[in-house]
Amino acid sequence: MHVVRIEFEWGYAMFFDHTKIYVKAGKGGDGSRHFRREKFAPSGGPDGGDGGRGGSVYFVATSRLNTLIDYRYKQQFNAEAGEGGARQKMHGAKGKDIVLKVPCGTVIRDAETSELIADLVESGQRVMVARGGRGGLGNVHFVTSTHQAPHEAQKGEPGQELWVTLELRLIADVGLVGYPNAGKSTLLSVVTAAQPKIANYPFTTLIPNLGVVEIGHARQGDGYDFVLADIPGLIEGAAQGVGLGHEFLRHVQRTRLLIHMLDGASLERDPWEDFEKINQELSEYDEQLGKRPQIVVLNKMDLPEAQERWPALKEKAEAAGYPTFAISAAAHQGTTELMQFVGDRLREIRQEEEEQAAAQVISLEQGTVLRPQPDDAFTVTKDGEIYVVRGKLVERAVNMTDQESEEGMDRLQVTLSKMGVIKALEDAGVHAGDIVRFGKVELFWGE
Repeated sequence: MHVVRIEFEWGYAMFFDHTKIYVKAGKGGDGSRHFRREKFAPSGGPDGGDGGRGGSVYFVATSRLNTLIDYRYKQQFNAEAGEGGARQKMHGAKGKDIVLKVPCGTVIRDAETSELIADLVESGQRVMVARGGRGGLGNVHFVTSTHQAPHEAQKGEPGQELWVTLELRLIADVGLVGYPNAGKSTLLSVVTAAQPKIANYPFTTLIPNLGVVEIGHARQGDGYDFVLADIPGLIEGAAQGVGLGHEFLRHVQRTRLLIHMLDGASLERDPWEDFEKINQELSEYDEQLGKRPQIVVLNKMDLPEAQERWPALKEKAEAAGYPTFAISAAAHQGTTELMQFVGDRLREIRQEEEEQAAAQVISLEQGTVLRPQPDDAFTVTKDGEIYVVRGKLVERAVNMTDQESEEGMDRLQVTLSKMGVIKALEDAGVHAGDIVRFGKVELFWGE
């Protein structure tokens, strides 16, 4: 086993691993109602151009960041609106996109629904979270054989807007878990080049630390390496947020394998009881996390108390099906053998994951059919006395209609009729004078 320089540096910057921010895409530019009025064409036809699409909001993962601190003080981001159309069928310019950089391992969710939007694991991965609104059509698009001079033009579509939560989960192959002062940080400092703060009192570690363990000569092609994370000490009640439980449990979720460190020299607690309590916390926080493969490690074997406890603990752990090791991280006893076993077990787990992934691909190829909801689908519900219509194309049609334009409102009525919205509202019991809400737009239902 070779020690390799740590590849992840937190430095002295604050470790900030979750936040909530507001993002808003740009509104599409309005279409133009312009008519040609030139010297030799005083009564020219319509030549209004289309509006430009609004800018969108993207997130991109980068390995150059390791904290979400950039989003602590600025929490609102607005993309640029598209420009309006102009004469001579000129299109408005597209609004500028916003690209927000986040560390690899960032999970993005809709703050209102908790729906997963993206899980950005690899550097360069990119996702659009708010799409810019479409530009409105100019009046040149509404010319017909019977209507040569339309004054109708579409408004730009509003851009999507939402609150999102950003949650950073460390990307580590192996996690070190256990009660405070069990020796996790000491082990990390011994088997990697990480330099965590170490002292003989609880909660020395207040942020996760990462290090790289190299087995053999990974960089020369005849070995391999893996990332080891020291997760700050968990305590009873961590799954319910006691102490800093929720702050740290999320960082265990990406690990493939756990090293469960037990304090063999503690005079206040029984190591096996500690093991069972921490596992209960893991299961309560995430059922799948409780099933994660574990290696039980009794630390501080250079002390008589640990040596006395070792036989009974080894018997219990092996009876429960856990590989078990006795080490002294401070004295460097048994650490090389432990890391060798961890590396071998990790390779087995990776092989199992690859086989499962291949099986899923075969299953999909054998006939799994995905049926996403069509864009023209809509629903009609009631919110008190207000009828609420929800649907992608329905809301877009209403949002892009100029309510001050009689031609535009006539066209909207025809569109809603063709989509079946009018019939659906009538079936739901709408009457003249009722309010109908389409997205953020409210209209009175006429005769």
